[in-house]
Amino acid sequence: MNAEAAVERKGFPQSFWVANIMEIFERMAWYGFYALSSLYIMGSVVEGGLGLTSADRGIIQGAVTFFIYLFPFVTGALGDRYGYKKMLLIAYSVLAPAYFLLGQMKTMPTFFAAFMLVGIGASIFKPLIVGTVGRVSNEKNGSLAFGIFYMMVNVGGFAGPLMATFLRSQGWHYVFYASSIWILINIPLLLIFYKEPPMPNEAENRAKSFSTIMREMFEVIGNIRFFVTLFVTLVLFVLGSKWFKLEEIALIAAIWIAANLAFDFIIKVSGAKMPRMRLGNVRFLLFLLLLSSFWVAYNQVFLTLPLFLEHSVDSRSIMQGILSIGQSLGLETGPDSTLVRVFQDSRGGVKPEHFININAFCIILFQVIVSFINSRLKPLISIMIGISITALSFILLSLGTSPVVIAFGVAVFSFGEMMASPKAKEYTAHAVAPPDKIGLYMGYFMWSNAIGSLFGGILSGHLYQRIALDANNPTLMWQLFASLSLFCCVLIFIYHQKVGKKIAAEKA
Repeated sequence: MNAEAAVERKGFPQSFWVANIMEIFERMAWYGFYALSSLYIMGSVVEGGLGLTSADRGIIQGAVTFFIYLFPFVTGALGDRYGYKKMLLIAYSVLAPAYFLLGQMKTMPTFFAAFMLVGIGASIFKPLIVGTVGRVSNEKNGSLAFGIFYMMVNVGGFAGPLMATFLRSQGWHYVFYASSIWILINIPLLLIFYKEPPMPNEAENRAKSFSTIMREMFEVIGNIRFFVTLFVTLVLFVLGSKWFKLEEIALIAAIWIAANLAFDFIIKVSGAKMPRMRLGNVRFLLFLLLLSSFWVAYNQVFLTLPLFLEHSVDSRSIMQGILSIGQSLGLETGPDSTLVRVFQDSRGGVKPEHFININAFCIILFQVIVSFINSRLKPLISIMIGISITALSFILLSLGTSPVVIAFGVAVFSFGEMMASPKAKEYTAHAVAPPDKIGLYMGYFMWSNAIGSLFGGILSGHLYQRIALDANNPTLMWQLFASLSLFCCVLIFIYHQKVGKKIAAEKA
Protein backbone atom coordinates (compact mmCIF):
# COMPACT_ATOMS: atom_id res chain seq x y z
CA MET A 1 0.00 0.00 0.00
CA ASN A 2 2.90 2.34 0.76
CA ALA A 3 4.30 1.67 -2.71
CA GLU A 4 0.95 2.55 -4.28
CA ALA A 5 0.75 5.75 -2.24
CA ALA A 6 4.23 6.73 -3.36
CA VAL A 7 3.31 6.13 -7.00
CA GLU A 8 0.20 8.29 -6.59
CA ARG A 9 2.09 11.13 -4.86
CA LYS A 10 5.25 11.33 -6.93
CA GLY A 11 4.25 9.86 -10.27
CA PHE A 12 5.81 6.80 -11.81
CA PRO A 13 9.17 5.55 -10.48
CA GLN A 14 12.37 5.08 -12.48
CA SER A 15 11.68 1.41 -13.22
CA PHE A 16 8.49 2.37 -15.05
CA TRP A 17 10.35 4.61 -17.48
CA VAL A 18 13.28 2.21 -17.92
CA ALA A 19 10.82 -0.59 -18.67
CA ASN A 20 9.14 1.61 -21.28
CA ILE A 21 12.48 2.44 -22.96
CA MET A 22 13.44 -1.24 -23.03
CA GLU A 23 10.04 -2.01 -24.52
CA ILE A 24 10.75 0.45 -27.35
CA PHE A 25 13.97 -1.33 -28.34
CA GLU A 26 12.47 -4.81 -27.99
CA ARG A 27 9.54 -3.81 -30.19
CA MET A 28 11.93 -2.28 -32.73
CA ALA A 29 13.64 -5.66 -32.89
CA TRP A 30 10.39 -7.62 -33.14
CA TYR A 31 8.38 -5.46 -35.53
CA GLY A 32 11.47 -4.59 -37.55
CA PHE A 33 11.30 -8.20 -38.66
CA TYR A 34 7.69 -9.25 -38.01
CA ALA A 35 6.04 -6.44 -39.99
CA LEU A 36 7.99 -7.68 -43.02
CA SER A 37 7.87 -11.38 -42.18
CA SER A 38 5.09 -12.30 -44.61
CA LEU A 39 7.00 -10.66 -47.44
CA TYR A 40 10.28 -12.32 -46.41
CA ILE A 41 8.85 -15.81 -45.93
CA MET A 42 6.96 -15.79 -49.25
CA GLY A 43 9.50 -13.67 -51.15
CA SER A 44 11.42 -15.25 -53.99
CA VAL A 45 14.78 -16.86 -53.23
CA VAL A 46 16.37 -14.76 -55.99
CA GLU A 47 15.39 -11.58 -54.10
CA GLY A 48 16.64 -12.93 -50.77
CA GLY A 49 13.38 -14.40 -49.44
CA LEU A 50 12.63 -17.96 -48.37
CA GLY A 51 10.24 -18.78 -51.23
CA LEU A 52 7.72 -20.61 -49.01
CA THR A 53 3.95 -20.94 -49.53
CA SER A 54 1.14 -19.02 -47.83
CA ALA A 55 0.22 -22.14 -45.84
CA ASP A 56 3.83 -22.49 -44.65
CA ARG A 57 3.80 -18.84 -43.66
CA GLY A 58 0.62 -19.31 -41.64
CA ILE A 59 2.11 -22.28 -39.78
CA ILE A 60 5.39 -20.52 -38.96
CA GLN A 61 3.82 -17.26 -37.84
CA GLY A 62 0.95 -18.92 -36.02
CA ALA A 63 3.05 -21.52 -34.19
CA VAL A 64 5.83 -19.20 -33.01
CA THR A 65 3.59 -16.35 -31.90
CA PHE A 66 1.37 -18.95 -30.22
CA PHE A 67 4.40 -20.14 -28.25
CA ILE A 68 5.42 -16.56 -27.40
CA TYR A 69 2.06 -15.93 -25.79
CA LEU A 70 1.49 -19.39 -24.30
CA PHE A 71 4.50 -19.75 -21.99
CA PRO A 72 4.70 -16.34 -20.24
CA PHE A 73 2.59 -17.79 -17.42
CA VAL A 74 5.68 -19.84 -16.52
CA THR A 75 8.20 -17.03 -16.96
CA GLY A 76 5.92 -14.53 -15.20
CA ALA A 77 5.65 -16.81 -12.17
CA LEU A 78 9.43 -17.32 -12.16
CA GLY A 79 9.87 -13.56 -12.31
CA ASP A 80 7.62 -13.14 -9.27
CA ARG A 81 9.79 -15.66 -7.44
CA TYR A 82 13.37 -15.02 -8.61
CA GLY A 83 13.16 -11.37 -9.64
CA TYR A 84 12.31 -9.55 -12.85
CA LYS A 85 15.85 -8.23 -13.41
CA LYS A 86 17.45 -11.69 -13.54
CA MET A 87 14.81 -13.06 -15.87
CA LEU A 88 15.05 -10.05 -18.20
CA LEU A 89 18.80 -10.58 -18.50
CA ILE A 90 18.14 -14.19 -19.53
CA ALA A 91 15.61 -12.96 -22.12
CA TYR A 92 18.10 -10.59 -23.75
CA SER A 93 20.81 -13.25 -23.73
CA VAL A 94 18.51 -15.47 -25.80
CA LEU A 95 17.01 -12.83 -28.10
CA ALA A 96 20.16 -11.13 -29.39
CA PRO A 97 21.79 -14.24 -30.92
CA ALA A 98 18.39 -15.62 -31.98
CA TYR A 99 17.66 -12.65 -34.26
CA PHE A 100 21.11 -12.98 -35.81
CA LEU A 101 20.57 -16.69 -36.49
CA LEU A 102 17.16 -15.97 -37.99
CA GLY A 103 18.79 -14.24 -40.94
CA GLN A 104 21.19 -17.12 -41.56
CA MET A 105 18.58 -19.89 -41.95
CA LYS A 106 17.23 -20.51 -45.46
CA THR A 107 15.03 -23.62 -45.14
CA MET A 108 11.68 -23.98 -43.42
CA PRO A 109 12.94 -26.31 -40.60
CA THR A 110 16.03 -24.23 -39.76
CA PHE A 111 14.18 -20.91 -40.04
CA PHE A 112 11.38 -22.28 -37.87
CA ALA A 113 13.93 -23.40 -35.24
CA ALA A 114 15.62 -19.97 -35.14
CA PHE A 115 12.24 -18.23 -35.01
CA MET A 116 11.23 -20.47 -32.11
CA LEU A 117 14.38 -19.36 -30.27
CA VAL A 118 13.18 -15.78 -30.71
CA GLY A 119 9.86 -16.97 -29.30
CA ILE A 120 11.55 -18.34 -26.17
CA GLY A 121 13.27 -15.04 -25.47
CA ALA A 122 10.13 -13.01 -26.15
CA SER A 123 8.04 -15.28 -23.90
CA ILE A 124 10.42 -14.47 -21.03
CA PHE A 125 10.43 -10.75 -21.75
CA LYS A 126 6.73 -10.00 -22.19
CA PRO A 127 5.12 -10.73 -18.79
CA LEU A 128 7.99 -9.13 -16.88
CA ILE A 129 7.78 -5.76 -18.64
CA VAL A 130 3.97 -5.66 -18.45
CA GLY A 131 4.22 -6.90 -14.86
CA THR A 132 6.57 -4.02 -14.05
CA VAL A 133 3.95 -1.54 -15.27
CA GLY A 134 1.29 -3.35 -13.24
CA ARG A 135 3.38 -3.36 -10.07
CA VAL A 136 4.30 0.33 -10.12
CA SER A 137 0.78 1.55 -10.91
CA ASN A 138 -2.60 1.25 -9.21
CA GLU A 139 -6.31 1.46 -10.04
CA LYS A 140 -6.27 5.27 -10.02
CA ASN A 141 -3.39 5.78 -12.46
CA GLY A 142 -3.46 2.40 -14.17
CA SER A 143 -5.24 3.68 -17.30
CA LEU A 144 -2.55 6.32 -17.82
CA ALA A 145 0.27 3.88 -16.98
CA PHE A 146 -0.84 1.25 -19.47
CA GLY A 147 -1.69 3.95 -22.01
CA ILE A 148 1.85 5.37 -21.84
CA PHE A 149 3.23 1.84 -22.04
CA TYR A 150 1.15 1.04 -25.09
CA MET A 151 2.27 4.26 -26.75
CA MET A 152 5.89 3.24 -26.17
CA VAL A 153 5.15 -0.19 -27.63
CA ASN A 154 4.10 1.56 -30.80
CA VAL A 155 7.05 3.94 -30.83
CA GLY A 156 9.13 0.79 -31.26
CA GLY A 157 6.51 -0.71 -33.56
CA PHE A 158 6.71 2.38 -35.78
CA ALA A 159 10.47 2.97 -35.77
CA GLY A 160 11.41 -0.71 -36.22
CA PRO A 161 9.66 -1.32 -39.57
CA LEU A 162 10.57 2.14 -40.83
CA MET A 163 14.27 1.44 -40.34
CA ALA A 164 13.92 -2.16 -41.49
CA THR A 165 12.28 -1.20 -44.77
CA PHE A 166 15.30 0.97 -45.57
CA LEU A 167 17.71 -1.77 -44.50
CA ARG A 168 16.01 -4.45 -46.61
CA SER A 169 16.67 -2.34 -49.70
CA GLN A 170 20.35 -2.97 -48.92
CA GLY A 171 19.79 -6.67 -48.23
CA TRP A 172 17.51 -8.75 -46.00
CA HIS A 173 20.38 -9.76 -43.68
CA TYR A 174 20.70 -6.17 -42.44
CA VAL A 175 17.15 -6.38 -41.03
CA PHE A 176 18.22 -9.23 -38.74
CA TYR A 177 21.48 -7.52 -37.74
CA ALA A 178 19.50 -4.46 -36.66
CA SER A 179 17.11 -6.55 -34.54
CA SER A 180 20.07 -8.07 -32.68
CA ILE A 181 21.56 -4.63 -32.04
CA TRP A 182 18.30 -3.24 -30.58
CA ILE A 183 18.25 -6.10 -28.07
CA LEU A 184 21.90 -5.60 -27.11
CA ILE A 185 21.18 -1.94 -26.26
CA ASN A 186 18.74 -3.13 -23.58
CA ILE A 187 21.39 -5.00 -21.58
CA PRO A 188 23.21 -1.93 -20.14
CA LEU A 189 19.85 -0.21 -19.59
CA LEU A 190 18.76 -3.20 -17.51
CA LEU A 191 21.97 -3.62 -15.53
CA ILE A 192 22.53 0.08 -14.73
CA PHE A 193 19.13 1.74 -14.46
CA TYR A 194 16.41 -0.88 -13.85
CA LYS A 195 15.40 -1.48 -10.23
CA GLU A 196 13.28 -4.41 -9.09
CA PRO A 197 9.68 -3.12 -8.71
CA PRO A 198 8.08 -3.42 -5.25
CA MET A 199 6.09 -6.56 -4.42
CA PRO A 200 3.68 -7.23 -1.54
CA ASN A 201 4.79 -10.15 0.67
CA GLU A 202 8.19 -10.12 -1.05
CA ALA A 203 10.00 -12.14 1.63
CA GLU A 204 7.28 -14.81 1.56
CA ASN A 205 7.40 -15.00 -2.25
CA ARG A 206 11.19 -15.30 -2.35
CA ALA A 207 11.03 -18.20 0.13
CA LYS A 208 8.75 -20.30 -2.07
CA SER A 209 10.20 -23.49 -3.46
CA PHE A 210 10.17 -24.25 -7.18
CA SER A 211 7.51 -26.94 -6.67
CA THR A 212 5.29 -24.41 -4.89
CA ILE A 213 5.66 -22.00 -7.81
CA MET A 214 4.66 -24.75 -10.24
CA ARG A 215 1.64 -25.70 -8.13
CA GLU A 216 0.43 -22.10 -7.92
CA MET A 217 0.83 -21.71 -11.67
CA PHE A 218 -1.56 -24.55 -12.36
CA GLU A 219 -4.01 -23.46 -9.67
CA VAL A 220 -4.96 -20.48 -11.84
CA ILE A 221 -5.90 -22.67 -14.79
CA GLY A 222 -7.01 -25.72 -12.79
CA ASN A 223 -4.77 -28.77 -12.82
CA ILE A 224 -2.24 -30.56 -15.04
CA ARG A 225 -4.89 -32.84 -16.59
CA PHE A 226 -6.80 -29.86 -17.94
CA PHE A 227 -3.60 -28.13 -19.09
CA VAL A 228 -2.45 -31.22 -21.02
CA THR A 229 -5.85 -31.62 -22.67
CA LEU A 230 -5.88 -27.98 -23.75
CA PHE A 231 -2.22 -27.95 -24.79
CA VAL A 232 -2.53 -31.05 -27.00
CA THR A 233 -5.65 -29.58 -28.61
CA LEU A 234 -3.81 -26.42 -29.55
CA VAL A 235 -0.75 -28.34 -30.79
CA LEU A 236 -3.04 -30.32 -33.10
CA PHE A 237 -4.06 -27.07 -34.75
CA VAL A 238 -0.48 -25.76 -34.87
CA LEU A 239 1.11 -28.83 -36.46
CA GLY A 240 -1.87 -30.46 -38.14
CA SER A 241 -2.60 -27.50 -40.42
CA LYS A 242 0.48 -28.41 -42.45
CA TRP A 243 -0.87 -31.82 -43.52
CA PHE A 244 -4.65 -31.74 -42.94
CA LYS A 245 -7.58 -29.53 -43.81
CA LEU A 246 -8.85 -27.26 -41.05
CA GLU A 247 -12.12 -29.20 -40.71
CA GLU A 248 -10.17 -32.48 -40.38
CA ILE A 249 -8.02 -31.02 -37.60
CA ALA A 250 -11.16 -29.77 -35.84
CA LEU A 251 -12.61 -33.29 -35.96
CA ILE A 252 -9.42 -34.82 -34.51
CA ALA A 253 -9.36 -32.20 -31.76
CA ALA A 254 -13.02 -32.86 -30.97
CA ILE A 255 -12.32 -36.60 -30.65
CA TRP A 256 -9.39 -35.88 -28.31
CA ILE A 257 -11.52 -33.64 -26.07
CA ALA A 258 -14.40 -36.12 -26.10
CA ALA A 259 -12.03 -38.95 -25.10
CA ASN A 260 -10.79 -36.93 -22.12
CA LEU A 261 -14.33 -36.10 -21.02
CA ALA A 262 -15.31 -39.77 -21.35
CA PHE A 263 -12.27 -40.77 -19.28
CA ASP A 264 -13.32 -38.32 -16.56
CA PHE A 265 -16.83 -39.79 -16.60
CA ILE A 266 -15.42 -43.30 -16.17
CA ILE A 267 -13.30 -42.14 -13.23
CA LYS A 268 -16.33 -40.54 -11.59
CA VAL A 269 -18.62 -43.55 -12.07
CA SER A 270 -16.01 -46.11 -11.01
CA GLY A 271 -14.85 -44.10 -8.02
CA ALA A 272 -11.22 -44.59 -9.03
CA LYS A 273 -8.70 -42.43 -7.22
CA MET A 274 -7.35 -40.70 -10.31
CA PRO A 275 -7.22 -36.96 -11.10
CA ARG A 276 -10.04 -35.57 -13.19
CA MET A 277 -9.87 -32.37 -15.18
CA ARG A 278 -10.48 -29.33 -13.02
CA LEU A 279 -10.85 -25.67 -13.92
CA GLY A 280 -9.21 -22.99 -11.78
CA ASN A 281 -10.16 -19.31 -12.00
CA VAL A 282 -13.10 -19.90 -14.34
CA ARG A 283 -14.12 -16.24 -14.67
CA PHE A 284 -10.60 -15.16 -15.65
CA LEU A 285 -10.20 -18.04 -18.12
CA LEU A 286 -13.54 -17.19 -19.70
CA PHE A 287 -12.44 -13.59 -20.15
CA LEU A 288 -9.24 -14.76 -21.86
CA LEU A 289 -11.18 -17.08 -24.17
CA LEU A 290 -13.54 -14.30 -25.24
CA LEU A 291 -10.70 -11.84 -25.74
CA SER A 292 -8.82 -14.33 -27.92
CA SER A 293 -11.45 -13.97 -30.67
CA PHE A 294 -10.57 -10.28 -30.81
CA TRP A 295 -6.86 -11.11 -31.25
CA VAL A 296 -7.69 -13.48 -34.11
CA ALA A 297 -9.17 -10.55 -36.03
CA TYR A 298 -6.55 -8.08 -34.77
CA ASN A 299 -3.65 -10.11 -36.20
CA GLN A 300 -4.99 -9.84 -39.74
CA VAL A 301 -3.73 -6.27 -40.04
CA PHE A 302 -0.17 -7.57 -39.60
CA LEU A 303 -0.49 -10.99 -41.27
CA THR A 304 -2.97 -10.59 -44.11
CA LEU A 305 -3.09 -6.90 -44.98
CA PRO A 306 0.54 -6.72 -46.27
CA LEU A 307 -0.21 -9.47 -48.80
CA PHE A 308 -3.53 -7.86 -49.76
CA LEU A 309 -1.71 -4.59 -50.37
CA GLU A 310 0.98 -6.26 -52.44
CA HIS A 311 -1.40 -8.32 -54.59
CA SER A 312 -4.56 -6.22 -54.87
CA VAL A 313 -3.88 -2.53 -54.18
CA ASP A 314 -2.38 -0.09 -56.69
CA SER A 315 -0.70 2.61 -54.61
CA ARG A 316 1.34 4.26 -57.38
CA SER A 317 -0.68 7.48 -57.05
CA ILE A 318 0.31 7.71 -53.37
CA MET A 319 3.95 7.13 -54.26
CA GLN A 320 3.82 9.87 -56.86
CA GLY A 321 2.42 12.18 -54.21
CA ILE A 322 5.30 11.32 -51.87
CA LEU A 323 7.83 12.02 -54.63
CA SER A 324 6.14 15.32 -55.46
CA ILE A 325 6.37 16.41 -51.83
CA GLY A 326 10.00 15.34 -51.78
CA GLN A 327 10.73 17.41 -54.90
CA SER A 328 9.04 20.46 -53.40
CA LEU A 329 11.28 20.09 -50.35
CA GLY A 330 14.37 19.85 -52.53
CA LEU A 331 15.01 16.15 -51.89
CA GLU A 332 16.53 13.75 -54.40
CA THR A 333 13.82 11.61 -55.99
CA GLY A 334 15.72 9.59 -58.60
CA PRO A 335 15.60 5.78 -58.86
CA ASP A 336 18.53 5.36 -56.47
CA SER A 337 17.45 8.04 -53.98
CA THR A 338 16.85 7.29 -50.31
CA LEU A 339 13.21 8.35 -50.67
CA VAL A 340 12.60 5.74 -53.36
CA ARG A 341 14.50 2.99 -51.52
CA VAL A 342 12.55 3.60 -48.32
CA PHE A 343 9.02 4.02 -49.70
CA GLN A 344 8.72 2.52 -53.20
CA ASP A 345 8.04 -1.14 -53.93
CA SER A 346 9.00 -3.06 -57.07
CA ARG A 347 5.75 -2.05 -58.84
CA GLY A 348 6.21 1.67 -58.29
CA GLY A 349 3.73 1.85 -55.41
CA VAL A 350 4.20 2.32 -51.66
CA LYS A 351 5.68 -0.60 -49.74
CA PRO A 352 2.97 -2.41 -47.72
CA GLU A 353 4.74 -1.91 -44.39
CA HIS A 354 4.17 1.85 -44.58
CA PHE A 355 0.40 1.34 -44.64
CA ILE A 356 0.76 -0.91 -41.59
CA ASN A 357 2.90 1.73 -39.89
CA ILE A 358 -0.07 4.13 -39.93
CA ASN A 359 -1.30 2.02 -37.01
CA ALA A 360 1.74 2.70 -34.85
CA PHE A 361 1.88 6.36 -35.90
CA CYS A 362 -1.72 6.97 -34.82
CA ILE A 363 -1.11 5.27 -31.47
CA ILE A 364 2.00 7.38 -30.83
CA LEU A 365 0.01 10.56 -31.49
CA PHE A 366 -3.28 9.75 -29.77
CA GLN A 367 -2.79 7.00 -27.16
CA VAL A 368 -2.40 9.35 -24.16
CA ILE A 369 -5.54 11.27 -25.19
CA VAL A 370 -7.49 8.04 -25.65
CA SER A 371 -6.20 6.77 -22.27
CA PHE A 372 -7.43 10.00 -20.65
CA ILE A 373 -10.89 9.30 -22.06
CA ASN A 374 -10.58 5.62 -21.12
CA SER A 375 -9.88 6.49 -17.48
CA ARG A 376 -13.51 7.59 -17.20
CA LEU A 377 -14.87 4.34 -18.59
CA LYS A 378 -15.17 0.93 -16.98
CA PRO A 379 -12.58 -1.45 -18.45
CA LEU A 380 -15.01 -3.88 -20.07
CA ILE A 381 -17.06 -1.03 -21.57
CA SER A 382 -13.91 0.46 -23.08
CA ILE A 383 -12.89 -2.95 -24.45
CA MET A 384 -16.29 -3.40 -26.13
CA ILE A 385 -16.15 0.05 -27.73
CA GLY A 386 -12.65 -0.66 -29.00
CA ILE A 387 -13.58 -4.00 -30.54
CA SER A 388 -16.60 -2.42 -32.25
CA ILE A 389 -14.32 0.19 -33.82
CA THR A 390 -11.96 -2.51 -35.13
CA ALA A 391 -14.97 -4.23 -36.74
CA LEU A 392 -15.73 -0.95 -38.51
CA SER A 393 -12.15 -0.81 -39.78
CA PHE A 394 -12.47 -4.25 -41.37
CA ILE A 395 -15.66 -3.13 -43.08
CA LEU A 396 -13.72 -0.19 -44.51
CA LEU A 397 -11.02 -2.57 -45.78
CA SER A 398 -13.74 -4.57 -47.55
CA LEU A 399 -14.96 -1.57 -49.54
CA GLY A 400 -12.34 -1.87 -52.27
CA THR A 401 -8.73 -1.45 -53.21
CA SER A 402 -8.35 2.34 -53.00
CA PRO A 403 -5.10 3.05 -51.13
CA VAL A 404 -6.72 6.07 -49.44
CA VAL A 405 -9.56 3.93 -48.08
CA ILE A 406 -7.05 1.29 -46.92
CA ALA A 407 -4.99 3.93 -45.09
CA PHE A 408 -8.14 5.34 -43.45
CA GLY A 409 -9.20 1.81 -42.44
CA VAL A 410 -5.86 1.21 -40.71
CA ALA A 411 -6.19 4.55 -38.88
CA VAL A 412 -9.69 3.62 -37.66
CA PHE A 413 -8.38 0.21 -36.56
CA SER A 414 -5.74 2.01 -34.48
CA PHE A 415 -8.34 3.83 -32.39
CA GLY A 416 -10.13 0.58 -31.68
CA GLU A 417 -6.86 -0.98 -30.60
CA MET A 418 -6.09 2.01 -28.36
CA MET A 419 -9.42 1.56 -26.61
CA ALA A 420 -9.28 -2.21 -26.16
CA SER A 421 -5.74 -3.48 -25.74
CA PRO A 422 -4.30 -1.33 -22.90
CA LYS A 423 -7.57 -1.56 -20.98
CA ALA A 424 -7.56 -5.36 -21.20
CA LYS A 425 -4.08 -5.42 -19.62
CA GLU A 426 -5.14 -2.94 -16.95
CA TYR A 427 -8.25 -5.00 -16.17
CA THR A 428 -6.13 -8.11 -15.64
CA ALA A 429 -3.47 -6.38 -13.53
CA HIS A 430 -5.77 -4.40 -11.23
CA ALA A 431 -9.20 -6.06 -11.27
CA VAL A 432 -8.24 -9.73 -11.45
CA ALA A 433 -4.65 -10.43 -10.36
CA PRO A 434 -3.63 -10.68 -6.67
CA PRO A 435 -0.98 -7.99 -5.97
CA ASP A 436 1.79 -10.55 -5.36
CA LYS A 437 0.98 -12.56 -8.53
CA ILE A 438 0.78 -9.86 -11.19
CA GLY A 439 3.59 -11.45 -13.22
CA LEU A 440 1.82 -14.81 -13.20
CA TYR A 441 -1.55 -13.36 -14.20
CA MET A 442 -0.06 -11.14 -16.89
CA GLY A 443 1.59 -14.30 -18.21
CA TYR A 444 -1.79 -15.99 -18.38
CA PHE A 445 -3.22 -12.86 -20.00
CA MET A 446 -0.90 -13.63 -22.92
CA TRP A 447 -2.90 -16.82 -23.49
CA SER A 448 -5.59 -14.79 -25.21
CA ASN A 449 -2.87 -13.50 -27.57
CA ALA A 450 -1.56 -17.06 -27.98
CA ILE A 451 -4.88 -18.45 -29.11
CA GLY A 452 -5.53 -15.35 -31.22
CA SER A 453 -2.13 -15.61 -32.88
CA LEU A 454 -2.47 -19.35 -33.49
CA PHE A 455 -5.88 -19.24 -35.12
CA GLY A 456 -5.19 -15.81 -36.62
CA GLY A 457 -2.16 -17.25 -38.40
CA ILE A 458 -4.00 -20.37 -39.54
CA LEU A 459 -7.03 -18.42 -40.76
CA SER A 460 -4.80 -15.87 -42.48
CA GLY A 461 -3.02 -18.61 -44.41
CA HIS A 462 -6.15 -20.53 -45.40
CA LEU A 463 -8.70 -17.74 -45.91
CA TYR A 464 -6.35 -15.52 -47.87
CA GLN A 465 -5.48 -18.39 -50.19
CA ARG A 466 -9.01 -19.74 -50.59
CA ILE A 467 -11.09 -16.56 -50.57
CA ALA A 468 -8.85 -13.67 -51.58
CA LEU A 469 -6.70 -15.51 -54.15
CA ASP A 470 -8.54 -18.65 -55.36
CA ALA A 471 -12.07 -17.17 -55.22
CA ASN A 472 -10.83 -13.62 -55.94
CA ASN A 473 -13.15 -12.24 -53.24
CA PRO A 474 -11.12 -10.31 -50.64
CA THR A 475 -14.25 -8.34 -49.75
CA LEU A 476 -15.80 -11.46 -48.21
CA MET A 477 -12.58 -12.18 -46.31
CA TRP A 478 -12.58 -8.77 -44.59
CA GLN A 479 -16.31 -9.05 -43.89
CA LEU A 480 -15.71 -12.36 -42.11
CA PHE A 481 -13.10 -10.74 -39.86
CA ALA A 482 -15.49 -7.86 -39.15
CA SER A 483 -18.20 -10.35 -38.18
CA LEU A 484 -15.78 -12.13 -35.86
CA SER A 485 -15.00 -8.83 -34.09
CA LEU A 486 -18.70 -8.04 -33.62
CA PHE A 487 -19.35 -11.55 -32.30
CA CYS A 488 -16.55 -11.06 -29.77
CA CYS A 489 -18.08 -7.73 -28.71
CA VAL A 490 -21.46 -9.36 -28.05
CA LEU A 491 -19.84 -12.12 -25.97
CA ILE A 492 -17.91 -9.62 -23.84
CA PHE A 493 -21.12 -7.63 -23.27
CA ILE A 494 -22.76 -10.79 -21.91
CA TYR A 495 -19.65 -11.43 -19.78
CA HIS A 496 -19.84 -7.87 -18.43
CA GLN A 497 -23.47 -8.31 -17.43
CA LYS A 498 -23.14 -11.77 -15.90
CA VAL A 499 -19.57 -11.83 -14.53
CA GLY A 500 -17.81 -8.49 -14.77
CA LYS A 501 -20.25 -6.68 -12.48
CA LYS A 502 -19.84 -9.39 -9.83
CA ILE A 503 -16.04 -9.07 -9.95
CA ALA A 504 -16.33 -5.28 -9.56
CA ALA A 505 -18.70 -5.68 -6.59
CA GLU A 506 -16.36 -8.14 -4.89
CA LYS A 507 -13.41 -5.81 -5.47
CA ALA A 508 -15.35 -2.92 -3.92
